[in-house]
Amino acid sequence: MKILVTGSAGFIGFHLANRLLEEGNNVVGLDIINDYYDVNLKYGRLESSGINIQKVEYNKLISSSKYSNYKFIKLNLIDQENLNLLFKTQKFDAVVNLAAQAGVRYSLENPSAYIDSNIIGFTNILEACRHFEISNLSFASSSSVYGLNKSYPFSTSDNVDHPISLYAASKKSNELMAHTYAHLFNIPCTGLRFFTVYGPWGRPDMALFLFTKAALENRSIKVFNNGNMLRDFTYIDDIVEGLLRVVKKPASIDPKWSEEKPNPSSSSAPYKIYNIGNSSPVKLIEFIKAIENNLNLEIKKEFLPIQPGDVEATYADIADLFNDFNYKPSMSVQQGIDNFISWYREFYRI
Repeated sequence: MKILVTGSAGFIGFHLANRLLEEGNNVVGLDIINDYYDVNLKYGRLESSGINIQKVEYNKLISSSKYSNYKFIKLNLIDQENLNLLFKTQKFDAVVNLAAQAGVRYSLENPSAYIDSNIIGFTNILEACRHFEISNLSFASSSSVYGLNKSYPFSTSDNVDHPISLYAASKKSNELMAHTYAHLFNIPCTGLRFFTVYGPWGRPDMALFLFTKAALENRSIKVFNNGNMLRDFTYIDDIVEGLLRVVKKPASIDPKWSEEKPNPSSSSAPYKIYNIGNSSPVKLIEFIKAIENNLNLEIKKEFLPIQPGDVEATYADIADLFNDFNYKPSMSVQQGIDNFISWYREFYRI
């Protein structure tokens, strides 16, 4: 297939693009490479995929020296004119939209970034899929949509009408927008609610990166909710495996869907929402201990209350993804952390 992966200089998009390429697909990666976090890490990901970062220019397709089936373009999703031109000339079979303004706490500081990228940008993706007859759109949602819900494990049949951050609200909006386009224009749309993804090449604003960096620099770490947060930490390879299966099998109409008792995760349109997680939540303090096990040291900790926009726990019910795709995450937290720290030491030469 010929597949557009947006956010391909990002954590998940980078890993997915590489796997798709290794399986022989033709991939166009797209990213604006904003400075929400260190752009050197984003460029490092691109370089490892064979993209000459010295040649990166806005709205210019660059071929990879590593993969003959990979091209990258720096482009902003709010640039509808050039986005449509890309769709018109490249004729994609499928689109995976992973480009988004991420981060719960940052949404309290810069809400307009979330409207631009997650709402306007996603609208432009949907419009391009509509006008250029894309047969499969997969897109990133988030476990953050569960908000005030404390019915564990989180199920896609649960109500998600009470988000507690603009980031979460923007992700729920994406799900609603995608359903509208699936219904009106018959575009198969699959949304994946990611649960705390971690692993090599991970984001610097995420706990594992922050804790590892601080520990190696002999600094203390901030531990929110006194370490009692529960998170369904999911290793990047397990996430990518689920994504690959979704890309190969577009969403379809649910023949059992009822207008009288509507299932929010499916539809009479080709639309489906899945949780994609490890389905085995871990206490934050235990996650920290796994880092300490690897580094053979005790990290200095500053215990703090829960922060605005944070939820106390995430726990994914992944029964639908198992039933439809035989999805079985397999990476243990300790091994996943070991893999990350090994990458971190190599990348930063520590």
